[in-house]
Amino acid sequence: MSEIKITLPDGSVRLYARGSTSLEIAKSISEGLARNVLVAKIGSEVRDASQPINEDANLTLLTWNDGEGKSTLWHSSAHIMAEALEFYFPGVKFWVGPPVDNGFYYDVDLGGQNLSTDDFKKIEDKMLELARQNNLFQRKEIPKQEAIQYFTDKGDEYKLDLLQNLEDGNITFYTQGNFTDLCRGPHIPNTSFIKAVKLTALAGAYWKGDERNKQLTRIYGIAFPKKSELDEYLLMLEEAKKRDHRKLGKELEIFTFDDDVGPGLPLWLPNGAAIIERLEEFAKKTEAEAGYVRVRTPHIAKESMYLKSGHLPYYAESMFPPMEMDGDKYYLKAMNCPHHHKIFAATPKSYRDLPLRYAEYGMCYRYEQSGELFGLMRVRSLSMNDAHIYCTEAQFEEEFKNVNDLYLKYFKVFGIEKYVMRFSKHDPKKLGQKYIDSPELWIKTEEMVRKVLQNLNLNYIEVEDEAAFYGPKIDIQIWSAIGKEFTLATNQVDFAQAERFDLTFTNEKNQKERPLIIHRAPLSTHERFIGFLLEHYAGNLPLWLSPTQFALLPISDKYLDYSKKVLELLNFSDIRGSFDNRSEKIGKKIRDAEMKKVPYMLIVGEQEANEECVSVRKHGGEDLGKMKLDDFVSYFKEQAKIKI
Repeated sequence: MSEIKITLPDGSVRLYARGSTSLEIAKSISEGLARNVLVAKIGSEVRDASQPINEDANLTLLTWNDGEGKSTLWHSSAHIMAEALEFYFPGVKFWVGPPVDNGFYYDVDLGGQNLSTDDFKKIEDKMLELARQNNLFQRKEIPKQEAIQYFTDKGDEYKLDLLQNLEDGNITFYTQGNFTDLCRGPHIPNTSFIKAVKLTALAGAYWKGDERNKQLTRIYGIAFPKKSELDEYLLMLEEAKKRDHRKLGKELEIFTFDDDVGPGLPLWLPNGAAIIERLEEFAKKTEAEAGYVRVRTPHIAKESMYLKSGHLPYYAESMFPPMEMDGDKYYLKAMNCPHHHKIFAATPKSYRDLPLRYAEYGMCYRYEQSGELFGLMRVRSLSMNDAHIYCTEAQFEEEFKNVNDLYLKYFKVFGIEKYVMRFSKHDPKKLGQKYIDSPELWIKTEEMVRKVLQNLNLNYIEVEDEAAFYGPKIDIQIWSAIGKEFTLATNQVDFAQAERFDLTFTNEKNQKERPLIIHRAPLSTHERFIGFLLEHYAGNLPLWLSPTQFALLPISDKYLDYSKKVLELLNFSDIRGSFDNRSEKIGKKIRDAEMKKVPYMLIVGEQEANEECVSVRKHGGEDLGKMKLDDFVSYFKEQAKIKI
């Protein structure tokens, strides 16, 4: 039998018999490895680990620790849930059951049968019973006509509809135990990998997402290869509920929404505005030290500019409808980019002016669908920490490196320890549709970005078909203190706008040359970043960022006059705080300040007034004792320094 060459991730090459499976290859390396392989990647294609390999290939064996391994286990779990549903709800029909970021779901038609969260426990128990049967996930290819006949006999209009859109030829079915489904796969080798399951939610979902169609039942769940991991996940969910930025935003009086203002349009309360001011102060100072200059742009612009930039054809659905004025159409600004390009073009530029870095906290407006709005994370008005860097090709690597260094600095300040950079590339098949039709420039700029990432030894992954329409980009995925994932920052290369806006500079040879453009937003938007910070810190923001840094708590009305003097001194020292002059007992004042997560409580009574000091208590209960006012100011200033 002829042999094939298998190249492993470490670069080593091994010879195997043609038709060997990924599982067999895993066993030849290590029995322990083989016991943990869920699926395999052959080149860029993820396949069942039990599928034969008939050609030379690069092989990556994927486990639960790999994203594609998790996704495959969750996809297989959806099939096991479907088998359990068939047991308890005979005649149930299935639409689609994909994996999602945290688990899986299945859209089902119960045919009038009732299902509630009270049924979750018995379905979970049945899923575990089925998983313990160690049933293989068996892949079978059949002619399309045979697949149509199979689902016609079952009277399953949902699968027949799916089949209508599939090309003629062989169709893949998967069977485990007593359940068979139309599915392209891949799946885990057998059901025994699934050791813990939890159904998490029920929702309505219109068939094919069209509200004119029948509403199906969507059942969400999650599964793990260890019971302990499910327990950890459930604890994390409980903690996430406590940290939900929508809940904390209301409790800490950070932001609000109002029907008369409109959905997705947050109103920042004084505490929220104070946080924004501190963030902007920090970002502006940091950017000034890095050589950025600040610009300001209007909230609307003519249609002609967005047509010139190319944003309208690609982003029209995400922009608010135009306004008619003086015979022209005007749009609410959805991005700062073309405005900054116009500023660059306003005056002649020399190579001596470059790199030129324009920064702006610019207000933008995007028409997010109402079903996609979510607290501060998905809104329709957003203040973006935006900048555009105009540089020569020789300056590109250094500028791109400096932007990434800025990210890492911010991560350190805000205690972000886990992150990954998603290097998003184009799909050559979609040039002229989703992406600007410049294949050579795509290849060139993607290689430039890859080179920088490799030279900096950054933690990154490459993903296909997620670039901006004008160039490759890096999206930064970060994780909060409890492991919740957020998309935060972006760093993009724009090779199209310089030509579209006729942007030039005069080079050393006195010739006109087009600049390269880097678009970066390291702190995302105020909305998304503050939402992240509230959840990351559970509302206990760093002292320098806290909107209320102290609460002044007089024991009784007799000490109001002295308290006012303390308040005046602290305000003069630029320490932000509140004065609780209510006729309440001191215990209640302390409890209320604790609930508001105020970092320091300054208690004033007879001794404090006589000695011209304050008794200092930290949020959480630590008593720092009495301090002279000057001593407290010095202590506070030291504690409030930004740790870099």
